[in-house]
Amino acid sequence: MPVVNARIDASAELADPALVNVYGCTIGAGTRVGPFVEIQRGAVVGARCRIGANAFLCEGVTLEDDVAIGPGVMFTNDRHPRAVTAAGALMGPEDWTLETTRIGAGAVIGANATILCGLSIGPGARIAPGSVVTRDVPAGAHRAGVPAAPSHPAPHPSSLLTPVEAP
Repeated sequence: MPVVNARIDASAELADPALVNVYGCTIGAGTRVGPFVEIQRGAVVGARCRIGANAFLCEGVTLEDDVAIGPGVMFTNDRHPRAVTAAGALMGPEDWTLETTRIGAGAVIGANATILCGLSIGPGARIAPGSVVTRDVPAGAHRAGVPAAPSHPAPHPSSLLTPVEAP
């Protein structure tokens, strides 16, 4: 698996360059990339991001700073994927339309989520593991399910404690 023609900040960490497929992309300062990750040409990864093992960031994906991508997260960039043209020829770059996706600063995308193309996930948004995101997600929102729908975050453990009355 190659690391080819990528602009990778010197402070970024690749789990093992032999275990990633990173080409023609940009990876920002302090970002950590896990094993068996593919980041394609034209993808942009901001500073201090964390990309879990087996994630796939295709052309057209932009992660702003401080984004966490869980293991096995998949992005798409073609709304109507096909193998061949109407004439039966294998499709080439000129035969489809690239759809971009932007993930806002501080967003978290849980393991095995799928993010369809042409979307924006706002800063600080949280996507639950296994979700399929089919629509834009506003800043700070939580989404879960297939298709992903509004959800409420789990309560913080400290909020589950019963207050003790003063003597």
